Parts: sequence; structure tokens; C-alpha cells
Amino acid sequence: MPLSQILVPDDAGELAQAWAQVRTNLRESAGARLFDQWLKPIQLDDSGDADRIRLTLPSAFMTNWVRSHYADRLYHEFRAILPYVRAVAIETAPAREAPALVAIAPVQAQAPIAPAMAEPAALSDVERPALEPRYTFDRFVVDQSNRVAFNAAKALAEPGPVRFSPLFLHSGTGQGKTHLMHAIGHFFLAAVPGARVIAMSAERFMFDFVAALRARDTFAFKARLRSADLLLIDDLQFIAGKDATQEEFFHTVNEIMGAGKRLVISADRCPQALDGIEQRIIGRMAIGLVADIKAPSLELRRTILDRKMADMADANVPCDVLDMLAARITGNIRELEGALNRVVAYGQLTGETIDLDFAVATLGDVLRGSQRRVTIDEIQKLVSTHFDLKPVDLVSARRARAVARPRQIAMYLSKRLTTRSLPEIGRKFGGRDHSTVIHAVRRIEELRDTDREVDGAVRVLMRELEG
Repeated sequence: MPLSQILVPDDAGELAQAWAQVRTNLRESAGARLFDQWLKPIQLDDSGDADRIRLTLPSAFMTNWVRSHYADRLYHEFRAILPYVRAVAIETAPAREAPALVAIAPVQAQAPIAPAMAEPAALSDVERPALEPRYTFDRFVVDQSNRVAFNAAKALAEPGPVRFSPLFLHSGTGQGKTHLMHAIGHFFLAAVPGARVIAMSAERFMFDFVAALRARDTFAFKARLRSADLLLIDDLQFIAGKDATQEEFFHTVNEIMGAGKRLVISADRCPQALDGIEQRIIGRMAIGLVADIKAPSLELRRTILDRKMADMADANVPCDVLDMLAARITGNIRELEGALNRVVAYGQLTGETIDLDFAVATLGDVLRGSQRRVTIDEIQKLVSTHFDLKPVDLVSARRARAVARPRQIAMYLSKRLTTRSLPEIGRKFGGRDHSTVIHAVRRIEELRDTDREVDGAVRVLMRELEG
């Protein structure tokens, strides 16, 4: 009698019972939440050879995930119960084959498993990174604050020999490092369509690693990351103090670098300032290129708003409102764009005309929270120095143009850069009426459109006041 007939059972009931036991083991090790989301939908297909287990899932995405995370685990679970099993194949159920629940045993047999020894998925079926479509190189506004980081990102994304790796990007929140990371992914995939690109946050790295530990399936986790042609890890600071995660991260970095592949890591600080991160990881980061993104300048913020407005064909936001947003929201591009979106949305919802007063009223809380505390006294001192006057001249009754124009500019800046009311501003300028302040603000707004000297002076003063 052939050996296969001796080792392979003669009824499907034993296979169904084995599958039920495997499901029970998976639920205990993976936890109810992960099991219900990824493993419960697996269906057992008993139509194949007895020594080759065939498991199916309803979608290619779920199939790839289970293959990546549970292929080996499923194979070993089946082998522990049915030693004759030689392979476990994890496949996507054809659309024409609606998965049916077949009660072969008193236990449910409706969850299929991912193949451990299945054929590798085609590159087109491999997980694709979740990259933000808007975050591309051509939509990244470049100036001196981010030029080095931008050029480094483009150089690393170019196909061909890797010039340096890793690339370590650091900046404050909302200043463009995530944009550059996604742009690298987009560019590299466009140049090398079959490449395997993985993008995740450090927090996601930690979560997936812990899940793999609990499932006793770290091999699939390691293999998945180390097979990447381009690995993007955002916000490294989130694994500070997590020793086991840092251990795995260190080995992943070593494997990627040793294989000559591309690695990009970002954080909110330079490597040496990352508290709670192991020195050996910091040392690896320093081997590549470290590039920082500084706080955006006034000109960059204003240019970003212009780029944003180009995407809003139905919006009408005056230049003075855009100037005010660029001047008052200084540190975070994300907040700047959010403020513009809010002004436009409120204008469309209320039907009101968007002007400076409307924008200030709409963004009162945002402006107060983001504004550096510029005072009227600071404005008066800086304006008087710029125009070679004494601070007392600005609060005097003198009407000479050499004094009146700087006074109007100072009032304009006080309205733009402080939260003081019009009457309060008037009182700080020699007890003048609020209507005088309104006139000064409107006059400077008009002159900025027609007088390059006045506009240039205002821009210089705003840049200095914002620090």
C-alpha cells in the first residue's frame, strides 16, 4: 500500500476537526480583535489534495496580509495536528465561488488560513504603501529653510545605485517631513513600478512587532520589512524607551543598509537629541545623511498659501487676508493650511464676503494660540528705528508725512499682529479715535498694492517682528 494512503485520512471530518483546533489556537494567541478582523474570514477548502491544505479569503488585500503575517504559523499549526501535511496554500477565493459554510463537524469551519508554503504573490499583488496623493515633489514648496532636505529626498528617490542610506529628516510638527517621505515613495514607485515600498509610522512598527510577538510569528514580520526596496519610517521618537522594539528596529536597519537598499527615517529632533533611543541606533542614523527642515519663513508661508489657493478655483480670498495668515501663523504649515480652509469654508457656509475682519473673527482662537506675543510697544519701537524716528513721534500730534506714514504703518501692523481692539490701538497712539486706526489700516492696504517702497517696508518689519 502506498505510503500516502497510510498517512492521509480517508474522510474530510479529520481535516475539519484539525482546522477547528487551529482556529482555536489562533484565537488564543492573536487575541479576539486581530482574529476577528483578519483570521476569522479564512475559509477551509477541502477540494484539493489531502496533504496540501488550501485556505481562501474574500479579497486579495486580506490574502496578502495573512500570507505576510501568518503563513508559517498556519503551516506549523497544521503540521502539529496532521503530520502528513506538506503545504498550506493561502489564496483569494474566485468571485464566482461564493464561500460556503459547510458543517462537516460540530465545530464551525468557516475561516480559511494564509498559505505558509504558498507560491509568492506577484509584485502587483504585494501590499502597496498608503501614500498621500497630494504629497509629491512637484507640490513641495522649496526655499532656504528646506532646500537641503528636498534635494536629499530627490537624490535618494532616484533609481540606480544608492548614494546614501539612511536619510534622516527632522523638523517640528507640520513642517513638511512627512510630505517629503511620501514624495520619495511616489517618485521611486513611478521609476521602479515593481519595487516593494513600505511606509509606516514608528508607532505602527511597534504595534505590528508586538502583535507578531504575541502570535509567536516574528519571522513573517521580519521577512516583510527586510524585503523592502524602500522602507519609510515616520516619527522615530515614538519608540523611545521601548527596548524590545528598538532591538528589532536596530536589526531591521542593519539588514536594509547591509543589503544596499533605501531607508528613510524621520523624527521631530536630530538623532543626538532623541532621548530614550539607543546609541547604536543613533550611530546608524549618523552613517547616512541627516537633513533638517527649519521653521518656514514668511515668504515660504505666503507662497504655500498661493499654491493652496490655486487648488481652490471657487474661493476668493483677498491678498491682505493671505498676508495676515502668513504673518500670524508662523510655525506650522499644517495649521496654516487648516486656517485657510476654515476661512474659505465659513465664507461659503455663511455667504459672507471674506475680508480681514471676517478672517480675524473666524480664526480668533487659532490666531491667539499660534501668535507670538507681539506688543504695540515693540511695533512702535521697531517702526521708529526703521524710519529713523523717535518712538514719541508716533504718538505725537505731528502730521508731517515723514511721521504720519510710519504711524499709519505702525497702526496697520498693530491691527495685523496683535489682538488689541481698534480703540485700544488708538489709545496707544496718542489717544486717537478708532476711526483714525481704520483709516490708517485701509490706507496702508491700498499703498501695498501700488507703492513698492511701502510694501517692502511692511514685509521687512513683519519679518523682524515675527522673530
